[in-house]
Amino acid sequence: MSTPEASRSTNVMDLVRALRPQQWTKNALVGAAFFFAYWDRLRTTPLTLQDLDRVIPAAMLFCIISSGVYVFNDLRDREADRHHPLKRNRPIAAGRIAPLPALLLGSALLCGGLIGATLLSAAFTTVLCGYVLMQLAYTMCLKQVALLDTMVIAAGFVLRAIAGAVVLNHVTISPWLLLCTFLLTMFLALCKRRHEKLLAGPGDPALHRRNLAQYDAKLLDQLIAVIAAATIVCYALYTLWPETVEKFGTSALGFTIPFVIFGIFRYMDLVYRHKEGGRPEKILLSDLPILLNALLYAVTVAAICLLRR
Repeated sequence: MSTPEASRSTNVMDLVRALRPQQWTKNALVGAAFFFAYWDRLRTTPLTLQDLDRVIPAAMLFCIISSGVYVFNDLRDREADRHHPLKRNRPIAAGRIAPLPALLLGSALLCGGLIGATLLSAAFTTVLCGYVLMQLAYTMCLKQVALLDTMVIAAGFVLRAIAGAVVLNHVTISPWLLLCTFLLTMFLALCKRRHEKLLAGPGDPALHRRNLAQYDAKLLDQLIAVIAAATIVCYALYTLWPETVEKFGTSALGFTIPFVIFGIFRYMDLVYRHKEGGRPEKILLSDLPILLNALLYAVTVAAICLLRR
């Protein structure tokens, strides 16, 4: 027999699981603007590590807000999630968290995150409000529209990158980098939809997600190939673009292109040969070749910027 203490502990753990902390790593993208602006030799006022005092709270607020969105999403989809072999175990879908406590938890997270954003800057608050409105629209209706759903997911990551720039003073992100972010995250979203489509099997995929019936597996394969190629080309153009060369004082960033190519090819190998892709955040944090590739990419970028003339 379970004790009251054990029951309370289980409830707390279910609340934590409902926040999906394993997906908070997505919000590291908020720091992208700082990373690239730190090496910008054209800035009249160089960034210092002290500027992380604004970036880190911004990323934490995105974690709070995104968790609030996840709670509302799980609350909205609890009936459909019960038909999914994995999502049926989520606390709300499994009935371990009742709808009213879930509603109160999601509302508290969204309100608390937006109130905290006002302490950083008005521009950051505006971006965060836009993110919340877009995600709520996604939860209510946009996720049921094939292709548009993946574009909304990608746009959410672009807003993360923009938020990391506006929270700093006089920092802008190259449109090329925003385009790379959009394409890369759309690539991951399409791979996830492909995995969900195949996981649904010959039965009715609409039982889990209605828009899966609108997707064709062969079309998804073609779209993934197109977006993967576009991502590689876009990143290559970004590294060799005259404005980028002037900003970083070197054209050697082109040497990082092979790392991007390998990363995308490795991910496609996992999707097609190992039948992965349903949880991008897990793959990116657990696959050793991808982790080593990311580390080598970061070391190469740092070396290029430190050794530039």
